[in-house]
Amino acid sequence: MALSFQPPSPLEYFAALIRDDEGFPLLEATAAVAMDEYPDLDVQTVLGDVDQLLARVRRRLPADAGPLQRLRLLNQFFFHELGFGGNVNHYYDPDNSYLNVVLRTRRGLPITLGILWLELAQGLALQARGVNFPGHFMVKVNLPQGQVVIDPFTGQSLSREDLSERLEPYKRRNGLVDDFDVPVGLYLQSAPPRDILARVLRNLKEIHRSQEDWPRLIAVLDRLVLLLPDDWSERRDRGLAWAEHGHPEHAVPDLEAYLAHAEDPLDADAIGQRVRELRRELN
Repeated sequence: MALSFQPPSPLEYFAALIRDDEGFPLLEATAAVAMDEYPDLDVQTVLGDVDQLLARVRRRLPADAGPLQRLRLLNQFFFHELGFGGNVNHYYDPDNSYLNVVLRTRRGLPITLGILWLELAQGLALQARGVNFPGHFMVKVNLPQGQVVIDPFTGQSLSREDLSERLEPYKRRNGLVDDFDVPVGLYLQSAPPRDILARVLRNLKEIHRSQEDWPRLIAVLDRLVLLLPDDWSERRDRGLAWAEHGHPEHAVPDLEAYLAHAEDPLDADAIGQRVRELRRELN
């Protein structure tokens, strides 16, 4: 009797990748995000393409290359020779969040460029980490000479003065000035891979929400709910997206799950009213 094998759906595959924080496969999980838009995508081909880039840069390294030499060689290879950089002209194109497209066009967002750069840096045994800097993802490397912070959108190394200047608008908006000011170093902590992937998905979430593209927004929120099961605001947002898409039968369970955990009384009141409206539609 022949055995039939049903391959996992893109969402099931994603769920398996992100199950545990130990050994979290950031590159593979980020590549898998594109399967919603590119259903025929072979994620292993994407990983193989990155492996080939790593092999190319490794062949150029002298056997005795120190960390600083490795970093300089990587930046020359990634930003100048390969020409990776920010998609300035089409910043809000969803393709900037899909690694298969970023590898082909060499254009992306700071975070997708940063994830590719991190994979190569770590493959060269550099102590490199991602940084969820306000408004702009960064990467950093710890060297014997000190810490280097790089903007993956441009390849520029940033001084503390540069970083402080970039932080000013964020601090003013959030009242983090004078007595409430905090040091720049607080914004340069290493981001866990799960948080980096959440930022990739939230970029897509905002793009689809601004375009009122409910099916694509719901697909992204399905992933966010799996990735961050204790973040009930993502469950709320998925419920609201289902409601806008005209499916109250899917919206109500999500919104009620949010209400069971809501901590903001004003928001809970508004969502409770929305649930009552949806229930009237169902009846």
